[in-house]
Amino acid sequence: MVTGASRGIGRAIAERLGREGANVLLLARDAAALTEVAGGIGRGAAWLAVDLREATAAAEGVARAVAEFGGVDIVVNNAGATKRGEFLELTDEDWADGYALKLHGAVRLTRAAWPELRRRGGSVVNIAGTGGRTPGAEFTIGGSVNAAVLSFTKALADVGVRDGVQVNAVNPGTVRTGRFEKRMEALAAAQGLAREAAEGVFVRQQRVTRVGEPEDIAGLVAFLVGPEGRFLHGALVDMDGGATKSL
Repeated sequence: MVTGASRGIGRAIAERLGREGANVLLLARDAAALTEVAGGIGRGAAWLAVDLREATAAAEGVARAVAEFGGVDIVVNNAGATKRGEFLELTDEDWADGYALKLHGAVRLTRAAWPELRRRGGSVVNIAGTGGRTPGAEFTIGGSVNAAVLSFTKALADVGVRDGVQVNAVNPGTVRTGRFEKRMEALAAAQGLAREAAEGVFVRQQRVTRVGEPEDIAGLVAFLVGPEGRFLHGALVDMDGGATKSL
């Protein structure tokens, strides 16, 4: 089960797991996009258009996975974008929405899938973000939510030791998604630069090796949930081109 699977990192993860031979249930809100992704994966891919902010969506998703594939071995909690902006301009609604999907949606889906994961010795991967370790003034919501996801991962890993379920988190840095492209277009316009030049400025300012690709994160997730990654447990893995400077 991969959430936020209609685009970006979630789509890349679903496609990689499909290539590795997994049956994949794609979860997101956009039915048309999910149809396209599932068609690209081919046999072994199914989808369900749901809003994981809704209380019943997680159980519905797990029931669909069991009906389609007979169980759940892997849950990748990837869904959830948070609003950037000046702290004093962010509203209560912005904060509530930021937590509703990325944290509460992940908690609900993991809880709903846990009996299956426990039965099958499965794996959970939470996609958080480097803002959870290194917050920024323009990312007060996202940094706070990501930190909550990381704490949830550590706590759940203890439950996983007891129940035989692997639990880890991945902290992507800046990845080339639709949201990133919009940021680069705005930067280019503000500084009178070409799009490629704006990305070069961004990389130098951030002091990172490069901008990541969704496929970078997908490869790491495939390793984590595969046989060679099973000794990793309770790990918070930064894949960010060197953005995280702290220990």
